[in-house]
Amino acid sequence: MATKRLINFRIILRIIGWLLMIEAGFMIFPIIATIIYEEHDFEAFSITAVVTFLVGILLTFGLRPKRKDMGKREGFLLTALVWVVFSIFGMIPFMIGDLQLGLSDAFFESMSGFTTTGASVMEGVEHLSHGILLWRCLMQWIGGLGIILFTLAVIPMLNHSGGMQMFNAEVTGITRDKIRPRVSQTAKGLWGVYLTLTVLMVGFLWIGPMDIFDSICHSLSSVSTGGFSTRNESIGAWHSIYIKSIVTIFMFLGGINFVLIYKAAHGDFKSLWKNDTFVLFLKMIGFAYVCFVIAIVINEQVFSWESVTIDPLFQIISTITSTGLTAHNFENWGAFSIAILVVLMFFGGCAGSTSGGAKVDRALYLLQNSRNEIKRCLHPNAMMSVRINGRVIPPDLVSKVTAFLCLYVMTIAAGGSLLTIFDIPLADAFFSSFSCVCNSGLGADVTGYGETYAQIPDVGKWILSFLMLIGRLEIFTILVLFTPTFWKK
Repeated sequence: MATKRLINFRIILRIIGWLLMIEAGFMIFPIIATIIYEEHDFEAFSITAVVTFLVGILLTFGLRPKRKDMGKREGFLLTALVWVVFSIFGMIPFMIGDLQLGLSDAFFESMSGFTTTGASVMEGVEHLSHGILLWRCLMQWIGGLGIILFTLAVIPMLNHSGGMQMFNAEVTGITRDKIRPRVSQTAKGLWGVYLTLTVLMVGFLWIGPMDIFDSICHSLSSVSTGGFSTRNESIGAWHSIYIKSIVTIFMFLGGINFVLIYKAAHGDFKSLWKNDTFVLFLKMIGFAYVCFVIAIVINEQVFSWESVTIDPLFQIISTITSTGLTAHNFENWGAFSIAILVVLMFFGGCAGSTSGGAKVDRALYLLQNSRNEIKRCLHPNAMMSVRINGRVIPPDLVSKVTAFLCLYVMTIAAGGSLLTIFDIPLADAFFSSFSCVCNSGLGADVTGYGETYAQIPDVGKWILSFLMLIGRLEIFTILVLFTPTFWKK
């Protein structure tokens, strides 16, 4: 008879301690920025870094777990807690610095950063200190590929104590592809690709009209598909085709499965072009582009050649990768364009990328399974299966995808319904819920409620913060914590 075991809380807290010390280390960068630009937020970041580091030391070395093993339950609980704890300590500079944000606004902004949602309560960003601007973008970069995944890369010992459970609980998608035998090696490989793309983008932007600070910030937020900017007009502030082109390319790369990018970087381009999900990703972008060009022409919004080339392509890729950067007033392109953007927001990029949304992989499963069900109406005894990349997909995995998509829609509906209780207009409530679950962050200005989420009541901000977390960890990791079975021995 199997031995019943309790959740190993001490090992969870100890790993969180390691993570907090890492978060404190990242705070050195905004501290350096405040020193260079001689800003008052130096004190806020310094205090936060010290407090975060001390709490990390206390949890890491003050607790002695009786056992070091981790099971699935510990993996789920740790993954959920890490994102909340990081957001709690990450919001402190917003509260004690020059911004003086309230608790609800600060937590919302922090959670939005780490989940790469990009929703903001800031009425404008150009008045913010360089330290705050860098920290906002750095939060998105940390959360882009995953906090746990970064930890597995820098703390190899976790490979032996539940690394696979944490990897499965955080990495987005249906299946978790490993590029190396060990989880820590896979994490290092993926973060190597991530870091390389970021450095390359900084270089490309810097040789254009952007200065080094803006180049770093926009590289952090674009490769992570987060969308925070240093300018109120976002990328449109530079009026540069070159800047928009570079950002478009790297947002697109951020929306691809990083395992495929890793393989392509090592000469295996066949894995990229023979991947059904990647091909569908390209087809969706191509189809949306044709629709956008038609809409732009019909609505008489053609003012130059870039109006029908880079502008629609930029907005499409920014939306499907859940980045949320804007370079043009796309509301003028007509309701049809907005409808296309909503569909792109829902499905998002590829699994294993930094994008939000339900993922293109699940769209592929859904399309093939729906096609089979239609055929069964005429041939009820026919044996048909879902085939992805030449492999037959087990029926239980197809059922899991269907369940996920149902829960995804139900979560958006539940979030939108809750927001209406607090006198938020119906359209704005559901769009805000939709945007946060998809980790897209497109503002409520799409429906006319306001340019930022500052107008949302405090309770609504906590609801939306929770929705961001659910969307980033793809529902199951969070919802399983609310089942009685999870907490039983």
